Amino acid sequence: MLLCVLLFSPLVRAEDPPQLWFYQSINLLPEENLDEIEPLWRRASAAGYTHVLLVDSKFGRLNEMGKAYFQHVDRVKKLAGELHLQIVPAVYPIGWSNDILGHNPNLAEGEPVKDALFVVDKNGEANLVPDPAVSFPAKPKWHDDSVKIEGGVATVRNNKGNARFTYELTVPPYRCYHVSVKIKTDHYSAKPELKALADSAGFALSYNDLGVKKTQDWTEHHIIFNSLDRTKVQIYFGVWDDAKGTLQWNDWKIEEVGLLNVLRRDGTPLVVKSDDRVLVEGKDFEPVKDPKLGRVPYAGEYQVWHAPPAIKTKLPEGTKLRVSWYHPAVINDSSVCVCLSERESQDLLADQAKRVRAAFEPKGMMMEHDEIRIMNHDVACQARHLTPGQILADNIAFCTEQLKGVDTYVWSDMFDPNHNAHDKYYLVNGTLAESWKGLPTSVTVMNWNFGKRDESLKFFAGRSNKQIISGYYDGNVAATDQWIASAKKVKGVVGYMYTTWQDKYDDLEAFAKRVRQ
Repeated sequence: MLLCVLLFSPLVRAEDPPQLWFYQSINLLPEENLDEIEPLWRRASAAGYTHVLLVDSKFGRLNEMGKAYFQHVDRVKKLAGELHLQIVPAVYPIGWSNDILGHNPNLAEGEPVKDALFVVDKNGEANLVPDPAVSFPAKPKWHDDSVKIEGGVATVRNNKGNARFTYELTVPPYRCYHVSVKIKTDHYSAKPELKALADSAGFALSYNDLGVKKTQDWTEHHIIFNSLDRTKVQIYFGVWDDAKGTLQWNDWKIEEVGLLNVLRRDGTPLVVKSDDRVLVEGKDFEPVKDPKLGRVPYAGEYQVWHAPPAIKTKLPEGTKLRVSWYHPAVINDSSVCVCLSERESQDLLADQAKRVRAAFEPKGMMMEHDEIRIMNHDVACQARHLTPGQILADNIAFCTEQLKGVDTYVWSDMFDPNHNAHDKYYLVNGTLAESWKGLPTSVTVMNWNFGKRDESLKFFAGRSNKQIISGYYDGNVAATDQWIASAKKVKGVVGYMYTTWQDKYDDLEAFAKRVRQ
């Protein structure tokens, strides 16, 4: 009899069904975008979805939004309530920090340039003079057989496998370089890349996406790289894949450059020396700034290349200066990372969380720490004498503290030793190991490490963090089954998220069905 009571007692229940999430990035300001949201959210609700992870670049600029924007927020909140969907707004764009860097573009993490040579001209302007001059030799060091170089034009047609040509250069450490090249394509199916790799280790110094179209006439493209502590650099032009169509390269050049995107804050000092004397800004030379820093084409966006500003001075013509400064790294399409060691950065993050929280009154909030590809180069970071992992641990603890009282979520990659939380990650100066030590166990991890899902799920389960599996990624919905099989091996997986970067919601119902089954 007692056994029957226990079996049918309301205190003993089957495991709760998994939460079903979907990801949506959208601008809530245009009213027509709200008209797109409603039918999608109704589909999601009908398919059993319980949460929407809502991302809007405007969340970093709520102080600039007018009455109409907040009326739109109220409209989506009302719709979510009707459909029993929980809105989880995203805050803290750390990694892809452009949204909050619009407030102060000087807060970007900076790479150092040391003792570059500037010379004053007859107009009272000091500009960079290459020291030493660096240029491409007449012939590349080597090229794949699929690349034909004639008359200064490198041509690739219907290549099978890699199609590259490369130069090896000797450069001084801690200098900034600009590489330009003209590219022409005719229905070319692969992605042309231009890479600066350091010495034989193949450490990448640049990660710019050239943005080449499948068919285009001759168009100039640019990358910027800092030599950091290296003296040998390999410049690769090419593709790393089979391709159809025609690709041509022409007029490739390299040059050392001056104060491009110079960062101006205490944590990124500009030092100008004449012999052994440190010159005083505002006295020996006019205040320096790059007016295009983080402003082109709009606030928070950083141009990879434009003409750098000069140093204006009344020093005699021919005066030699040694100049040191810091500049941001633009990663992939346009990603620039905020410096986590500046107090103003923390203030901006806290202010964003406060404003988003007031606007949405959410039960949960998402922390967007993700793909943090540069850290610990500038004075603000170096002065702390911490590893990047320790810096990130401190930051995630700070950010979580601002969200007390709501459920908190975070992407997995920067706190996962099986993913990005390790040494030699992109341009991070030092190891990201132990970043997870600042992550409270109360935070639910949005796990997207499909390649090492067993190890990753086990790691966070061992820390007692609940997990939501972030799947799909505009790929094969059937891969969800592999996630589900791995999730069964651990405790604490509480949900699954349909994650699309391409606004591709064709498989929304199919994804839900696989999870529910």
